[in-house]
Amino acid sequence: MHSESHIARLVITGAPGSAKTEFFERLKHEPEFADFLFFDELARQLLEEDPSYRGRWGEFHKEIYRRQVAREDANPDRPFVSDRGTVDTFAFHPETVTDVGTTIDQEYRRYTGVVQLQTSAALGPDAYQVDSIRQESADEAMGIERFTTRAWSDHPGYVFVAASHDLEKKYERFLAAMKQLAGF
Repeated sequence: MHSESHIARLVITGAPGSAKTEFFERLKHEPEFADFLFFDELARQLLEEDPSYRGRWGEFHKEIYRRQVAREDANPDRPFVSDRGTVDTFAFHPETVTDVGTTIDQEYRRYTGVVQLQTSAALGPDAYQVDSIRQESADEAMGIERFTTRAWSDHPGYVFVAASHDLEKKYERFLAAMKQLAGF
C-alpha cells in the first residue's frame, strides 16, 4: 500500500468554455493514466438529472460537495483525476464552505495537484460557445474564471494553462502539467 502523500489526486478545473471536459475525456486514453480513476463532473450530471437545481444553488452546491467527497473517500488508495474538485463548489457558491463545515486548507489537502484551464472567452466572444447546460455568456464565463482562480490559486500544486486558438497546443501544455503533477 502506498502512503497517501504519494497517491496522485488531481483536479482539472476551469470556467465554462475552457475545454475542461474534452481534455478530461482525452486524458482517459493516455497510457500513463491507465491506472487512474476518473471522476466525471457532478454539476453537469446534477443539472441533467434535475434542472430545477438552477433555482436552488445552495442545495445544488452542497449536493455536489457531498457526492464529490463520497466518491473520493470511497477510493483512498487509488490515484484519480477529477473533473472539478470540492473547492470548485466554493468558487461558485462561497457559502458552501461554511454550510458543509470545512475550510479551504482542509480541501486543498484532498488534492496533490490542480490544473486550471483558461476559458476560451479570454480569446474573445467569437471563440466561446454555449450549449443546453453551459448557458453562461462570455462575460459570465470570465467572472467564473476569476472566482475559480481565486479559489484554487493558493494550492501548492496549482498550474494555470492559458487559452489558445490552437487547441492541440493547449492540450500539450495541459498534458505536460498533468504528467508532472502525477509524478511521471
